[in-house]
Amino acid sequence: MTLKKRLATAVAGALITSMVGFSSAAMAANWRYAHEEFEGDVQDVFAHKFKEYVEENSDNTVQIFRFGELGESDDIMEQTQMGILQFVNQSPGFTGSLIPEAQIFFIPYLLPVNDEDIIDFFKTSVAINEMFPELYAEQGLELLKMYPEGEMVVTADTPVRTPEEFRGKNIRTMTNPLLSETYRAFGATPTPLPWGEVYGGLQTNIIQGQENPIFWIQSGGLYEVSPNLIFTGHGQFTTALMANQDFYNNLSAEDQQLVQNATEYAFEYITEYVPGLSEEMLEKILESKPDVTVTRLTDEERQAFIERAPRVEERFIEMTGERGQALLEQFKADLEPYRSQ
Repeated sequence: MTLKKRLATAVAGALITSMVGFSSAAMAANWRYAHEEFEGDVQDVFAHKFKEYVEENSDNTVQIFRFGELGESDDIMEQTQMGILQFVNQSPGFTGSLIPEAQIFFIPYLLPVNDEDIIDFFKTSVAINEMFPELYAEQGLELLKMYPEGEMVVTADTPVRTPEEFRGKNIRTMTNPLLSETYRAFGATPTPLPWGEVYGGLQTNIIQGQENPIFWIQSGGLYEVSPNLIFTGHGQFTTALMANQDFYNNLSAEDQQLVQNATEYAFEYITEYVPGLSEEMLEKILESKPDVTVTRLTDEERQAFIERAPRVEERFIEMTGERGQALLEQFKADLEPYRSQ
């Protein structure tokens, strides 16, 4: 464990001890939940709906920690595995280091970007709802729900319409090998950076672009230093709510059902909240900075990127072996109804 992680864990432990003491009863009653976004962002909305249901239907309380309060994404995952946190909401972009198969969400043009289709897919997918929980359990995590947060949008120092126009651009990626492969395929130079360094990296031209859903681009102010938005249609930002498995398994049947019900309550709310959010946040960006450009690739322009996607799929299978291939085959079977529409 790095010094940074040890410090984040120590701070988390000290904070939690000061708040709840050493009583096991108190710990069971006060559930600690961390996510990787800012106040009012999608994960924060989901967390507060989860909290709302728990506190309205039991004597338990839920304490929410936002991005940076207990460290970055890798820190809060470690704290959940250690049992310091009971719940963590984290993107497969970071979970992929623990569960390589979770990187499947970074195969470009695999998932639909239409709001209605993507939500229906997450509700019905066998791969997501039956296969993924087993993979997460191997890491001591109870997978409670995966859900989409919105279409991934690239921002860059210049508008981009072709893979050739990505050449020479350092595009920030999460520390995720498959996402790096995607941007290599697209013609760019993938540059992994922690989130805390992204704004400054764009401002100083260390990186020339990054990708995120629109609401994160807006709330993080990324459009201020990376003012060209490119809708490539290549993917959806996906996240997952997990619990420490020992904690979950030791809950009473009543409290396990409470957790499941709270998760479904938050999920149903978020599936109504996310559609339309991208356009709403885009309007805010354009009101704040009218010189922001918006590039939406035509079908013909998108095809040049789609043709580069198979190499990323091949790399995914190389990284994950037979299990990854089986997961990918199930994904494609689950997606077939949407392909034919």
